[in-house]
Formats: sequence, C-alpha cells, structure tokens
Amino acid sequence: MNTPFYIARRYLFAKKSTNAINIISTISVVGVFVGSAALIIILSVFNGFEEVVLKMFNTITPQVVISPVQGKTFDPNTAYFNKLKQNKSIYSYSEVLSENALLRYNDKQSVGLIKGVSPDYLKNKSLDSITIEGKFLLENSTGDYAVIGSAIQTYLMVNTTDPFNPLQIFSPKKGGKTSSINPADDFTVLSIPVSGVFEVQQDFDNVAIVPLKFARNLLGEPQKITSIEINLKPGINADAFKKNIEENIGKHFEVKDRIQQNKVLYNILGSEKWAVYIILTFILIIAIFNIIGSLTMLVIDKLKDIAVLSSLGAGKKLIKRIFLFEGMMITMTGCIVGLVVGFLFCLLQQKFGLIKMSQDNLVITNAYPVAFKWKDFLLVFLTVSVFSFVASALSSNLSVKKINHLNQDL
Repeated sequence: MNTPFYIARRYLFAKKSTNAINIISTISVVGVFVGSAALIIILSVFNGFEEVVLKMFNTITPQVVISPVQGKTFDPNTAYFNKLKQNKSIYSYSEVLSENALLRYNDKQSVGLIKGVSPDYLKNKSLDSITIEGKFLLENSTGDYAVIGSAIQTYLMVNTTDPFNPLQIFSPKKGGKTSSINPADDFTVLSIPVSGVFEVQQDFDNVAIVPLKFARNLLGEPQKITSIEINLKPGINADAFKKNIEENIGKHFEVKDRIQQNKVLYNILGSEKWAVYIILTFILIIAIFNIIGSLTMLVIDKLKDIAVLSSLGAGKKLIKRIFLFEGMMITMTGCIVGLVVGFLFCLLQQKFGLIKMSQDNLVITNAYPVAFKWKDFLLVFLTVSVFSFVASALSSNLSVKKINHLNQDL
C-alpha cells in the first residue's frame, strides 16, 4: 500500500487533539461541496437555456443556406442547382426571395422584410411551435396568406381574425421612373390576409413570410431568388454536406451552416456561460484555499508524528506527500459529493420542474430548463483538482520547514 496515502487516510478519520481542526476541515469540505454543486447546477441550467433558445432559432433557421457573394439575387435554374434539388440527402429545398418593403394596416405603417418561400418551406413541422396566434398557413384554395413576426403584429396591431382587413404591402417598381405627379404610381401595392403570428427573436420577428409567387409579383422578379434554404434528412452530416457544396458550387456563392448564420447568438451564449463559470470558480477557489488553514493546524497537531517519521528514515518528500494527500482528500470529497448532489438536483428539476419561471417569461417553458454535458462535470472536477493540488502543495511545505529542529527536540 502507498505509505503516504495510508497515513493521510488515517489522519483524515482519526480524532484530532484540537477540535478546531475538525471544524475547519468540515468548513473546507462544505465550501467545496457547495461551490461544486452550484457550479454544475448553473452550467446545466445554461445548457438548458441554450437548448431552448437554439431550438427556437433552428426552427426558423435552415441547416444550410446558399446565397450569392455579390449582388442580391441569382438564377436558381442552373444545371448544378437542378441536380442539387434531386439530392436524396435533402429533406426540404426552399427557394427564397426576400426584400424590404413598406407594410400598412389600417392607419399604421412600418418597414419589414418580405420573405417569399417555395412550398418546401412548410415541410418544417416545427413552425407550429413558434406560432403564437392563428396558424402557420401560406396558401389554400381561397388564395395566398402571410405569416408575420410578432414585432410587426405589435406595431401595426394586426388582427388575424379579421378576414376583411388585409395587410397592404408597398414595394418600389423595378426600373420605374419617379413620378412627380403621383408617387404612388411608382410602387407595386398588393394586399394579403394574415393567417398567423410567429415569435422567435427581435431579428426574426420583423419578417413577413409569404408564398414565393406572391413575392415575385410584389417585387417584380419573375425568375431570380435571393437564397436557397436546405434542411437535411435525419442522420445526414450537415458539415460534410456543406463542405461538398462548397467544393462544387464555385466562388460566386457562399454556403453557411446554422452557426455561421447566427454567429452573434452562438458567441453570446458561449461568452455568458464562460463568464458565469469564471465568477463561480473564483468563489470556489476561496473555498478551496480554506484547506491551507486546516492543513496548517493539522501540521502543528502532528509535529511529534512528523519528528518520529523523520527519525525512522522518512524523507521530506514522503512527509510532504502525506499532507498533500490529506488536503486533496478533503477537497475532492467535497467536490465529488457536490457533483453527485448537483446531478441529482438537476435530474429532479428536469423530471419534475421543481423551480418554476416567471409567468411573464417569454421562453417556451414553465420551469427552468436543465441539460447535462459530461464536459461540464469534467471541467468542474479538473478545476477543483488543480486548485486543490496548489493549495495542498503550499500547505504541505510547512510540514518539513522545521523538521531538523523537531528531530533535535525529540
């Protein structure tokens, strides 16, 4: 058996002559336990929020988007795109034509993005999950419909249940000359009833989604589109699919995955999580360094034992390792118990939703979401291990500082 570990284990459970040592050791364990549990709980909650937010964004964001590098539009009826459309890995292939336009409802008006989409767009069955009013309907036997973002609905006060008051959309005529007599003649004006309202996030909620043919009539664009949105079948590697398109499509087009489309969002989610981790780690470090006080008092309590071990031939390295193991066992006990308790708490929150969120919260859940990532458990364990080793190593040096004087006294 490892001699330093055996002695350290005996010291951990043995009765100390001074009760203060037990108290300080208990405080150290409890501090590390609370810090570890809090850290894993907070990181798991952040993972839960990240999943909820990304699920909302991914509902409206395709897995792959193809758009021109220069200019706004391009011709989708080329040999490559016609071949790509037949790719068996693709679940939905949506042609998109979008442009800013003036929206008017009753006496209110606002500028919004008109997004015309082909029928494949509605293959995304998750669209209903972001619909907060009406239905996500773009076309039926009675004609075309628009689904607008909540920002447009709030500003224009659109009533989706009123079929006799459609949304009016104004778009400048392409290549038209400005008329000094009647400026309204320079705009294409079309009306379309609103079937529903969706809500994701401010950047998306200022969009009105309409059928592609309606957008072509409005914008005067009979053939070209602004982008192609692709969703893949389950099990298809999106990164490999994107790379294959980039290798074959040429330099005139750019291909973006979901991370590239929402780069700011992913950066914010990542930076916020790391900021919380750093703040809680500082608190955890303070708790871990309580071990210095505990080991210092333990060294004082075991001066005679140290002198005896030294007289029996134990070197300074062995004695230092005894107290190093002692400090590591104290802090790692708190860490492991904290991780287990944090995991159990998150599991209960995940199953039963113990802690509820505010009713006014816009996130589509009534309890704080939780998601586990094994990397978070490993990160917390390694963080505690590193700082525990540093604190214990500093304290263990005290055990051999005056060892020569101890031998003489003995």
